[in-house]
Amino acid sequence: MLSGPEETIDWFRAQNFWGEEKHNEQLEVPRALIVAISERWQKTAQKLNVPVKKELFYRFMLPLVVHANTMVLNRRERLQRMQATIVKGDPLADSDETWLCEIAVLLRIANREEISTPLDSKALGKIIDQALYKLDVIPAGLALGQAAYESGYGTSRFAVKGNALFGQWTFGGEGLTPEQQRKELGDHRIASFEWPFDSVRGYFINLCAHPAYEDFRRIRAENKAAGKKLSSLALAEGLKNYSERGQAYVDTLKGIIRKNNLQIADDAVFKDEPMRFVLGEPDPAAAEKLRSDIEAMRQSGKLEAIITRMRLE
Repeated sequence: MLSGPEETIDWFRAQNFWGEEKHNEQLEVPRALIVAISERWQKTAQKLNVPVKKELFYRFMLPLVVHANTMVLNRRERLQRMQATIVKGDPLADSDETWLCEIAVLLRIANREEISTPLDSKALGKIIDQALYKLDVIPAGLALGQAAYESGYGTSRFAVKGNALFGQWTFGGEGLTPEQQRKELGDHRIASFEWPFDSVRGYFINLCAHPAYEDFRRIRAENKAAGKKLSSLALAEGLKNYSERGQAYVDTLKGIIRKNNLQIADDAVFKDEPMRFVLGEPDPAAAEKLRSDIEAMRQSGKLEAIITRMRLE
């Protein structure tokens, strides 16, 4: 529980996660996830000098992105184990086959009708190959740059009202309506999320699955095949379709990454420590009350139910 920017910065310092990073060392990140973007952040950010505002945003965002990449790597390991099973000529476990079908739908490899009938090992193998191509890590520097750009460092109305950090569109009457909605584009809205991590998860699924970002996935696969480290600057070139601005959007995004030295986060990893959750309140009294409320929720079991709902596994 943190109260105000000064206490937050002190906490980051205590975690050895504040100040200039060393370029020749892998960045290790506290395993601590922020669970909400407060409307107070809009006003607080206006009072901070720009470098501090940026650093606070990036420091809170990075663990969310590292956790998303951790989930991706865990799922890739499962896919690779399943791939090895098929190569040996053994059948997949029912639970694995069911899970694979869900992945196929999520990544737009197949629709539910196409996988409603039993699939042979050849068809399952093809789905695994496509899933391994589509589902892969996203350099953290790229995600940080886009989140800063799309959410105004977490100060946009969409960020504070709906934990929307990447400006993802949605249709069908859900989400937050832009103040200047363009009628020719239909009832487009900005997707809103229950938790900041949900927004990060949605962003990962978007880049890994949507047809508009095939260039991104192709560049990523080509770089991996060539033995190159995945670079936020290189992969940004695959995001011309993220905005109507096209190449101008990519150039601006790459400028943000360079100016803020976000490439240093590209291969960040978690410290070896338990998961923690970060909440903020405006003053010590409010923070103490929230601590008491959280302890009561822990005792009643409500806290565990909330964490389960966050789907962090």
